[in-house]
Amino acid sequence: MERIRKALEYANRDRPPGAEKQGADGTVVGDFTAGLRYTYTKVVEVPHRVMLENRLIAAVPSHEFKDAYRMLRTRVLQSLRDNNWNSVAVTGPASGCGKTLTAINLAISLAMEVTHTVLLVDLDLRKPSVHQYFGYQPEAGLSDYLFRDVPVHQLLFSPSIERLVVLPGREEVQNSSEMLRSPKMVALVNELKHRYPDRLIVFDLPPILAADDALAFAPYTDAMLMVAEAGGTSREDLQKAIAVLKGVPMIGTVLNKAHAARRKPAYYRAQGAKA
Repeated sequence: MERIRKALEYANRDRPPGAEKQGADGTVVGDFTAGLRYTYTKVVEVPHRVMLENRLIAAVPSHEFKDAYRMLRTRVLQSLRDNNWNSVAVTGPASGCGKTLTAINLAISLAMEVTHTVLLVDLDLRKPSVHQYFGYQPEAGLSDYLFRDVPVHQLLFSPSIERLVVLPGREEVQNSSEMLRSPKMVALVNELKHRYPDRLIVFDLPPILAADDALAFAPYTDAMLMVAEAGGTSREDLQKAIAVLKGVPMIGTVLNKAHAARRKPAYYRAQGAKA
């Protein structure tokens, strides 16, 4: 716990002087008009070409499909605020549904809101790939924190998108479900969730039906977001995945790779969150 506290203190130093102020209710809130600088967190310049090639649509201002992720962001934000939550985990029934790309674009869209910061955490320990979408290979990732006690602040990077920081994986982890509910991981997640009142956290989890990782981690996130692939995810698999997560707050389902009449790549169907 002490290591985590020190790591997050490093991250806090990245906030410029005056970036925080006392709120009317006595809580400390961010002064986002001052902008953010990253002096300890590594900043990775992601070329526009890489964002386009890897379909980081939410980061491309002029992209024709950007509004689809804005709509998703708004609905997710409403559910989080209505339930006083600050974290959501993204998963899907099986691999190939686009859950990692959805998690990344959701995190980018959330970071576009100026009232909070966003931490995107790659918890697909079996196949960490979030960093690849930014064209970046980290020197250390979550496995190095879990097994080699590398401080968290040495793992974080900002993909040159304001208010967005990524906690990447780096290598595959054996016995990943056990690691996701290990005391060390649980302590880290609790610290990340409660350190700053203005921070939202997006977790990228493995597919539900591929392993028990997502189910093992479910108690430590506020809610789940399910991603299904149009033409790829069967109704039966989607129902199985939702059944596996029975009792876990589900804030919605994203139908990915859909070719709707208005050429939107995805749509969001709210399922009604519960506290």
